[in-house]
Amino acid sequence: MANPQHPSVSHVIADLQRHGLHPEVTWFDDATTTAAAAAEALGIYVGQIANSLVFTLDEEPILVLTSGAHRVDTDWLGPHLGGTIGRASKDVVKAATGQVIGGVAPVGHPHPVRTFVDTALRGYSEVWAAAGHPKTVFPTTYEQMLTITAGTPTAVRP
Repeated sequence: MANPQHPSVSHVIADLQRHGLHPEVTWFDDATTTAAAAAEALGIYVGQIANSLVFTLDEEPILVLTSGAHRVDTDWLGPHLGGTIGRASKDVVKAATGQVIGGVAPVGHPHPVRTFVDTALRGYSEVWAAAGHPKTVFPTTYEQMLTITAGTPTAVRP
């Protein structure tokens, strides 16, 4: 698909460029609603997909970038982070990130969002994350992800 203009994607690209990164954003013809679908479309392992999940930690929005190979254990992660984790509503996601569920990128948000990066992602030389729209992804590395998000490396399950 040609690279259409979208404000959220433009914010992501600008944020990446501020960090000296210039990855090519891939646009899919259809939204890839699961990590498995995105991995299949890219021809990569599902674990290389960095799912961007917005939760609340004691009512504060947080972003958890987790490997597509497993799910976040919120009952374990909340106490590990010193609080209680809840699912963020679509309104909280949009307010915190400026993006919609399914397209939340690690960057490009109106304000910094406290971010935790799944340590399982460090096992891959390349990971792919949403680029601000449900039909977009971009390649990066685990180390770059930590840098661009000021994220904390964190296991997301025991």
